Amino acid sequence: MTTIQIIDGRAEGEQGRDFLPAMGRNWLLPLYDLFTRYARVGALHERTVELAGITSGQTVLDVGSGTGNLAFSVLRAVPDAVVTGHDPDAAGLRLAARKARRRGVRLSLVQGYADRLLPADGSVDHVVSSLALHHVDDAGREGFGREAYRILRPGGRVTIVDFGDPDHGPGHDGHDGHHGHDGHRHGRGHSRRQRGREAYAARNRDNAIVKLLTDAGFADAREIDHVEHRFGPITIVQATR
Repeated sequence: MTTIQIIDGRAEGEQGRDFLPAMGRNWLLPLYDLFTRYARVGALHERTVELAGITSGQTVLDVGSGTGNLAFSVLRAVPDAVVTGHDPDAAGLRLAARKARRRGVRLSLVQGYADRLLPADGSVDHVVSSLALHHVDDAGREGFGREAYRILRPGGRVTIVDFGDPDHGPGHDGHDGHHGHDGHRHGRGHSRRQRGREAYAARNRDNAIVKLLTDAGFADAREIDHVEHRFGPITIVQATR
C-alpha cells in the first residue's frame, strides 16, 4: 500500500489559526465529495489542468487542496507529475491521504496556510488552486500572491479557478462564457440558487484575482476562461512568473 505522509507546515503559533472549512462547517466534510460530484466540479478541475499545461515530471503545488480532487485530476492527466496538496484542514488532508492510498498514487500533503508555503524559492513549476481563494481573507490572499510568485521558477505558472465575475476589460483573453463542458446558460436571469451563491464571488469581483496576482509581481495575469456554472460564475485566471 502506498504510504502517504501529512507534513505539518504551520509556523509556531499557527496551530489555533482560524480557517473556513470547505463546506463551511467541519461536520459537513464527509459530504464534500458527494457534493462536488453533484456540482460537477470534476469538469472544472479537468479544464484547469488542461489550461495549466502541466507536463511530465513537473512539480505542482495545489493550494487549498481539500480532499485532493484537483490533485488527483492532475495525476490522472500527468501520472508522473510531482504533486503536493496544501491545506489548513487536517481532516480534509486525512481524507485525501486515504483516497491516495486507495488509488495507489504518489501524493505529498502539507497542513498549512495559503500565505505561508513550504517550497523553496523558484522550486515549483505550477501552483494551482480550485474554489479555495474565496475562503481566504484579504491579508491571506495578498500573502498567497507573494508566496506563489516566490516559489515559482522563472516561466512557472499559477492557475486559479474560483467564483468570480468575467473580465471584460482590456486584454481579456478568455471566451464568452457559453461553454458546454460544465457551464449552464441562465438566459432568462439568474436562478434563486445562483443569486444565493453570488456572495462567494464577493472578494473576486472587479477582476480581483488578476489584480491580486499583478500586485504580487506577475506581469501577465489574466482571465483565460469563464464558466457560467450552476452554483455561480466561475473564473479561471492564470499568470506566468
